[in-house]
Amino acid sequence: MSTREIVKMAMYLALFLVLDFVSNQIPIFEMPSGGSLGVGVIPLLLASYDLGFKKGSLVALLSIPLMFMTGPVWFVSFGQFALDYILSFGVYGLAVLFPTFRERSIYPLMSGIVITNALRTFFSYLSGVWYYEVPPLASLTYQLSYMVPTLILTIIVVPLISARLKRDS
Repeated sequence: MSTREIVKMAMYLALFLVLDFVSNQIPIFEMPSGGSLGVGVIPLLLASYDLGFKKGSLVALLSIPLMFMTGPVWFVSFGQFALDYILSFGVYGLAVLFPTFRERSIYPLMSGIVITNALRTFFSYLSGVWYYEVPPLASLTYQLSYMVPTLILTIIVVPLISARLKRDS
C-alpha cells in the first residue's frame, strides 16, 4: 500500500468515527434494540469506490472496533455479532464490485449501494430471527424502518461525493 492509500484509509475511518459519534449523539431513526440512520456508512462506501474492494473491505472491517468508542454495541453471542457487525458492515467494502450505471453522467447510479444495504438488512434480519427470536415479519419491519432511510441517504450522498473525489484526484 502506498502512503497516499494509507492516509485515505485513515481519513475514511476518522470520518466514519465522527459521523457515527454524531449520529449516536443526535439520534435520528434510532431503534430501541440497536440500529439507526447509517450516516457512518457513507465513508465506508466511499472507501470502497475510491480504494477498491480489498482496501474498502479493510476500512469497513476496521470501522467495527471504532463503533465500541462511539456508542452502544448490541450483541448476545459471537454468531449474532458476526451477522450484525462483521458481515453487515464488512459488506460495504464490496460495493465497488457491483456495476455502476451511467458512470460518466453527473449523477451515476451505483448498484453497489443498493446491494450492500440490502445485504446488511438481510444479515440483520437473520440475526433478529435467529438470535433475538423475533418473528420473521417483525424482524424485517424492524430492519427496514432504519435501513430504508439509510439507503435513501446513501443513494443521494455517495454518488455526489464520489464524483467530486474522482474529479479532484
